[in-house]
Amino acid sequence: MDALLATPGLAWLILAAVLAIAELLMPGIFLVFVAAGAALTGVVTLIIPELAVLFQVAVFIVATSAAVAIGRRWYARNPVASADPLLNDRAARLIGEVVTVVEPIVAGKGKVRVGDGEWLACGPDTPIGSHVRIVGATGTSLTVEPVIA
Repeated sequence: MDALLATPGLAWLILAAVLAIAELLMPGIFLVFVAAGAALTGVVTLIIPELAVLFQVAVFIVATSAAVAIGRRWYARNPVASADPLLNDRAARLIGEVVTVVEPIVAGKGKVRVGDGEWLACGPDTPIGSHVRIVGATGTSLTVEPVIA
């Protein structure tokens, strides 16, 4: 423990390793930038061992801020393509599904049953019990058309 306190650069590098491991265990794409800041602070502190603690903290803040800025710019230029682009768009995932009208569609408005829930529906006048196909979605309203047998 005394050796660790005698070489603060080593303490910063250990902190960087702990943060990097934490990022691997709980991925969130954030701790890696803090780990980079700690690692850079550790290297600077090893090069300049007489650096005061206040300046070490300042180097850590600046290095972490720079790492976050670089990371944000990189992620903005290189977005992660999803294997399922509709993953978080439930309404868009419903397009093409055949559902049952549970509240008649009159004057373009009604309700349809999707799974165990009901959604607002827009489309041509359709009586209760009819089957319709979802052809679009706007907000929480589904656009439907009659199913032609």
